[in-house]
Amino acid sequence: MAARHRTRWATGGAALALALAAALAGCSGDDSPADTASKAESAVGSLASGASEAVESATAEAGRRLDDIQDGIDVKGDVKVGPPTVGSDGRARAEVTVHNTADAARSFAVQVNFTDAGNKLIDTVIVTVSNVQTGHSATATARGTHDVSGEIRAEVARAVRY
Repeated sequence: MAARHRTRWATGGAALALALAAALAGCSGDDSPADTASKAESAVGSLASGASEAVESATAEAGRRLDDIQDGIDVKGDVKVGPPTVGSDGRARAEVTVHNTADAARSFAVQVNFTDAGNKLIDTVIVTVSNVQTGHSATATARGTHDVSGEIRAEVARAVRY
């Protein structure tokens, strides 16, 4: 069975962009794809929640970091996200299912965006699913970083297999 991991792209003020850039600066071209995904997970997991502009900034940075995964293949079509719910902690969550169509075991890094009823981006998270065997599927849970209420939507923004 594949290991399940989750990481959050949290939101914050102008300091977020600087902290995120500094924390992710170690994701160099010399790192393995798993190291790059793991460093991105660690960096974003440590950031605090805040303003919506920072969510957009974090989303852009998430996209850049997914681009940095060496030998990564865009596999958004092989990933599904279930309907989001709000947990007892007030945070959005959604089940992410990846399907490995490659000819060997692979890992996935998936960016999930949470939006409100007005389609306003309220959170973005990166979920990694490791060592999915060829022809198999695995799941992980994307968990938001701050309290939400009302109607919440979840969508796969990006998915990279490596």
